[in-house]
Amino acid sequence: MILAKKVFYFYIDGFRNMKEGKTLWLIIGIKLFVMFAIIRVFFYPAAVTKDFSTEQKSEHFYKQFSR
Repeated sequence: MILAKKVFYFYIDGFRNMKEGKTLWLIIGIKLFVMFAIIRVFFYPAAVTKDFSTEQKSEHFYKQFSR
Protein backbone atom coordinates (compact mmCIF):
# COMPACT_ATOMS: atom_id res chain seq x y z
CA MET A 1 0.00 0.00 0.00
CA ILE A 2 2.80 2.40 0.85
CA LEU A 3 4.54 1.65 -2.45
CA ALA A 4 1.36 2.40 -4.39
CA LYS A 5 1.00 5.69 -2.52
CA LYS A 6 4.59 6.66 -3.35
CA VAL A 7 4.10 5.80 -7.03
CA PHE A 8 0.85 7.80 -7.12
CA TYR A 9 2.48 10.89 -5.60
CA PHE A 10 5.47 10.47 -7.91
CA TYR A 11 3.22 10.78 -10.95
CA ILE A 12 1.13 13.59 -9.49
CA ASP A 13 4.27 15.57 -8.65
CA GLY A 14 5.64 14.89 -12.11
CA PHE A 15 2.51 16.23 -13.80
CA ARG A 16 2.48 19.27 -11.55
CA ASN A 17 6.03 20.22 -12.48
CA MET A 18 5.65 19.65 -16.22
CA LYS A 19 4.83 22.44 -18.62
CA GLU A 20 2.76 20.09 -20.73
CA GLY A 21 0.99 18.46 -17.76
CA LYS A 22 -2.20 20.47 -18.06
CA THR A 23 -2.31 19.88 -21.80
CA LEU A 24 -1.90 16.15 -21.29
CA TRP A 25 -4.74 16.06 -18.76
CA LEU A 26 -6.91 18.03 -21.19
CA ILE A 27 -6.20 15.46 -23.91
CA ILE A 28 -7.00 12.63 -21.50
CA GLY A 29 -10.27 14.32 -20.55
CA ILE A 30 -11.28 14.83 -24.17
CA LYS A 31 -10.51 11.19 -24.98
CA LEU A 32 -12.59 9.98 -22.03
CA PHE A 33 -15.46 12.23 -23.09
CA VAL A 34 -15.33 10.84 -26.63
CA MET A 35 -15.19 7.25 -25.40
CA PHE A 36 -18.02 7.48 -22.89
CA ALA A 37 -20.35 10.12 -24.33
CA ILE A 38 -20.10 10.17 -28.10
CA ILE A 39 -19.31 6.53 -28.88
CA ARG A 40 -22.08 5.40 -26.51
CA VAL A 41 -24.63 7.05 -28.77
CA PHE A 42 -23.53 4.89 -31.70
CA PHE A 43 -23.17 1.57 -29.87
CA TYR A 44 -26.14 1.82 -27.50
CA PRO A 45 -29.00 3.42 -29.40
CA ALA A 46 -32.03 4.62 -27.45
CA ALA A 47 -34.34 2.46 -29.59
CA VAL A 48 -33.12 -0.67 -27.81
CA THR A 49 -33.91 0.75 -24.39
CA LYS A 50 -37.41 1.87 -25.43
CA ASP A 51 -38.53 -1.07 -27.55
CA PHE A 52 -37.66 -3.95 -25.22
CA SER A 53 -38.52 -4.97 -21.70
CA THR A 54 -35.68 -5.99 -19.40
CA GLU A 55 -35.89 -9.68 -20.32
CA GLN A 56 -36.18 -8.92 -24.02
CA LYS A 57 -33.10 -6.66 -23.83
CA SER A 58 -31.01 -9.42 -22.29
CA GLU A 59 -32.21 -11.93 -24.91
CA HIS A 60 -31.49 -9.47 -27.71
CA PHE A 61 -27.97 -8.70 -26.51
CA TYR A 62 -27.26 -12.38 -25.87
CA LYS A 63 -28.26 -13.21 -29.46
CA GLN A 64 -26.21 -10.31 -30.86
CA PHE A 65 -23.03 -11.12 -28.95
CA SER A 66 -23.17 -14.90 -29.16
CA ARG A 67 -23.07 -15.15 -32.94
